[in-house]
Amino acid sequence: MSLFYSVRHLTRFRYQTPVSESLMELRMHPRTEGGQRCLSFQLSVDPRTRVYDYRDYLGNMVHHFDVPGQHRELKIVAEALVEIEPAPALPERLDPSGWTELDQQAAAGDYWEMLMPSQFAQPTEALLNLIEPLRVWRREDPLSFVRELNAAIYDWFEYVPKATRVDSPIDHAIEARKGVCQDFAHIMTALLRHVRIPCRYVSGYVYPRSENHDRSPEGASHAWVEALLPGLGWVGFDPTNNLLAGERHIRTAIGRDYADVPPTKGMFKGKPESQLTVSVRVAPSDAPPPPEHEIIMPPEEWQAAIAAADEAEALLQQQQQQQQQ
Repeated sequence: MSLFYSVRHLTRFRYQTPVSESLMELRMHPRTEGGQRCLSFQLSVDPRTRVYDYRDYLGNMVHHFDVPGQHRELKIVAEALVEIEPAPALPERLDPSGWTELDQQAAAGDYWEMLMPSQFAQPTEALLNLIEPLRVWRREDPLSFVRELNAAIYDWFEYVPKATRVDSPIDHAIEARKGVCQDFAHIMTALLRHVRIPCRYVSGYVYPRSENHDRSPEGASHAWVEALLPGLGWVGFDPTNNLLAGERHIRTAIGRDYADVPPTKGMFKGKPESQLTVSVRVAPSDAPPPPEHEIIMPPEEWQAAIAAADEAEALLQQQQQQQQQ
């Protein structure tokens, strides 16, 4: 039986002095693939501006916009309704020949980017020092190994909010033995690539449940890992909570590491002093999904703004054509 979740992701930038322009790129649109479907998505930006979108080479939906006028605050609200169909249960283990099958699959496919070091998943000296205590070498079968590594990272590291920064290298978390979901996902990614398991970083959300002793806090986005396993495809593992990624995990973007999939990435013209506030709410939804043919329209005020922009653009094109005649 499918589960439905509503997601609301608020991002607010406050600037100490007015900035003259903001350029922003967003990856907040939940993916539709496998057992997950994004049934509706709405994005609002204040100050109002026109938002464009495209899909990157990994299939992530990317929204981007430019706010050209002066402003002291930029507010972005992304809202989505997502359907999750529970995946079939995984076997406890695979045949030991799975390592050979995995090597053959990796050699035959285009997985080199998910095997190579990336910006935040580097084989540093601190990372290599984890190989012995976490027993990071090929043994048993690929599935059993990844399960055990997922649990080992959970046990080895303490979850401490704000222990690291969004751009911290993995060495900071490794040396302190504490960090957040992004750190644990990067560490696991680098260790899986060390034993030649194609691995990718997943950005998204998780619906936390205190009765499950989740370490993920409410009000924040989440990150975990997907490993390519023979006969199973991409399988999600959540080292922050020692879970298989399942019916409570909502995927928004995949990449080599966080550098590929930040929820927001941009720049502004003005003095650098700014304050960022992020608030995320994930809640079960009883609302039935909209019909397949239904088009989700933006709020009335956005329709008016879009119509005005379309009219202005058409007028500009008409003037340019007249000048060329």
